[in-house]
Amino acid sequence: MHRFSRSEPRESALAYMRGLIAPLQRKNGWTLAEEVGHAGPDRRHRMLNRIEWDAEEVLDDVREYVVEHLGDPDAVLIVDVTGFLKKGVRSAGVQRQ
Repeated sequence: MHRFSRSEPRESALAYMRGLIAPLQRKNGWTLAEEVGHAGPDRRHRMLNRIEWDAEEVLDDVREYVVEHLGDPDAVLIVDVTGFLKKGVRSAGVQRQ
């Protein structure tokens, strides 16, 4: 990933993506950090909030990778907007949108 100027944010971005695709029941800063062996979500927060990087360029890189490695001319993309009821009353985003 050449979109990050230093190795630390690059490693944090890769760890973040690994956490996002992990089969976790809940995905929040703490569970994603624990999944990749970090003590807490600080690295991820720093990468998302303080490190300068271009999200559009990273998206282009991901799109290019998907097309190259997973693309098929006969493929069909199906988007399912099925939601699920979240638990809790105090966390952000628990109310169905």
